[in-house]
Amino acid sequence: MKTSKRQRSTASKPFLTLLKETKPSYGLLAVAIALSMISTMVGLVIPMFTKNLVDGFSLASISKMQIAAIAGAFIAQTIAGGVSIYLLNYVGQKIVAGLRDRLWRKFLALPVSYYNDVRTGESVSRMTNDTGVIKTLVSEHIASLFTGVISIVGSISVLFYLNWKMTLVLFTVLPLSALILVPLGRQMYKISKGMQDETASFTATLSGVLSEIRLVKSSGAERKEYEAGKAGIMNLLSFGIREGKVSAMISPLVSFVFMMLLVIIIGYGGMQVSAGILTAGELVAFILYLINIVMPLTQLTTFFTQIQKAKGASERIIETLAVEEEKYEGEENVKGTQAAIRVEGVSFGYKIGENVLNNVSFKILPGEVTAIVGPSGGGKTTLFSLLERFYEPLSGIIKYGDKPVSSFALASWRRQIGYVSQESPLLAGTIAENLAYGLEREVSKDEMIHAAQMAYADGFIEELPDGFNTDVGERGVKLSGGQRQRIAIARALLRNPAILMLDEATSSLDSQSEAVVQKALSNLMKGRTTIVIAHRLATVVNANQIIFMEKGRITGMGRHEELLQNHGLYREFATQQLQMNTVEVHDGGKEEASSADDKNTGSRRRPAHSRIGGSVSEG
Repeated sequence: MKTSKRQRSTASKPFLTLLKETKPSYGLLAVAIALSMISTMVGLVIPMFTKNLVDGFSLASISKMQIAAIAGAFIAQTIAGGVSIYLLNYVGQKIVAGLRDRLWRKFLALPVSYYNDVRTGESVSRMTNDTGVIKTLVSEHIASLFTGVISIVGSISVLFYLNWKMTLVLFTVLPLSALILVPLGRQMYKISKGMQDETASFTATLSGVLSEIRLVKSSGAERKEYEAGKAGIMNLLSFGIREGKVSAMISPLVSFVFMMLLVIIIGYGGMQVSAGILTAGELVAFILYLINIVMPLTQLTTFFTQIQKAKGASERIIETLAVEEEKYEGEENVKGTQAAIRVEGVSFGYKIGENVLNNVSFKILPGEVTAIVGPSGGGKTTLFSLLERFYEPLSGIIKYGDKPVSSFALASWRRQIGYVSQESPLLAGTIAENLAYGLEREVSKDEMIHAAQMAYADGFIEELPDGFNTDVGERGVKLSGGQRQRIAIARALLRNPAILMLDEATSSLDSQSEAVVQKALSNLMKGRTTIVIAHRLATVVNANQIIFMEKGRITGMGRHEELLQNHGLYREFATQQLQMNTVEVHDGGKEEASSADDKNTGSRRRPAHSRIGGSVSEG
């Protein structure tokens, strides 16, 4: 028995802890509950008034004061109840807004590693479904706990006063109903928690499929995704049916208990009235007080069902809020400095025991260009993620000058970097909004035009009906891959960073566009430290330093000529690309035509000479 109490106590702690952390308006909450209690207490007086009215009923016996008192009591009860409901809804909405604000801030502060393990739909479910459950409990059910207790205790007290023997008859039935309802409440908790988990999983499935609907359709995977979604729907149906079964037992049981009590009271009370022990008014009062007991019992049953749901929701929200955030504190004055980047003995893996990088060490001098090349899966993009501080090394250290990059304030460090990835991510909105995204200053139209010109994006932007105000669609789907890439390059230009990180920055451009963008990038690179993941020798041969990575290790380092002589695999890649360049020379006219076509259409076509080899793709 003690264990059961302890379990119930600890089960309610997540909700109470979360409620306390939201810092609700305790004053308004107290006023709302007090008004509900006043409304309930007025309801306790009315049966006694009805008793007197029945026992001594006559028109002459009813004074104007009594009529006024009855009217006043009903008006007070109505006003108190209405104001209470409004205040409870107000407090509930404020609580859920505070929770959602905390969660949103948390989601933005969580590291990238969190989103590797948690699906987007589950996070969305935390923000919408779980917070909604807590709001419903506060705004619709929390008052019923206090008013229900007052109504039940008050009614029983008055019943003992009226006729203690008949009141004892009630207690032969109420404990029996509690023995049935309590286990059903526990069952409802398990079902509700399972349904919330399944809802989060289903939301995650929907979000993932709908966000990649073009891939689904192009792959002909509609049937497969339909079956996966249907499985989620059927799981939710199963939980819903189980919840319905429990509800189907609870509601009739409450009705059965009420009817049983009503029959007992009327039968037993009728005999008492016939014997002259009980008056007709007292019997009527007994029935009204019985209603005042049974109806709050129904509300309390609903409250405890809802609090079971809120417990599960609170646990998941607290788990999310407890996840360690990125560390934003540190030295602020990074911007404008020029220093060497030192990677010293860095090892990293996304899973324990499965390292992607192993004891990587190199140095990048300020203002120089370093190219990172190698086979797929070598760890090149992972290295970029560490430099960007999306992850922290498992061992080793990354320094900027003589200081670890972890000593700098995260926002200040990332403002130092211009990052153009091969995915070219865009957000829903206009081209202008995407160009200025993340900048803390106002960007003028002339700056945007200049950046677009430098990135060879001005041509297609001017041809669009709304120019820079053109909506790009969700994730930029209204633009081609090459267009998205050029927008991303223009965005990096506007940041005016000290460090450039280019991850296949020209991978989606046709050869003619690439030539112009390469010139723009060459101008941008002057005086800046540049790190390039590249598969094209046009970028590699002119780099101050080339780092060759295989399976998370550096196997070669030096200039292009040095690696040609000393590194067999690099020489193989270079030879392979030179052969492709020879093919391009023989087919130059055709390539030129296709390049012009690519320029006009903004297609994602990637010419053959854009790759060193099939094995040299991003890892």
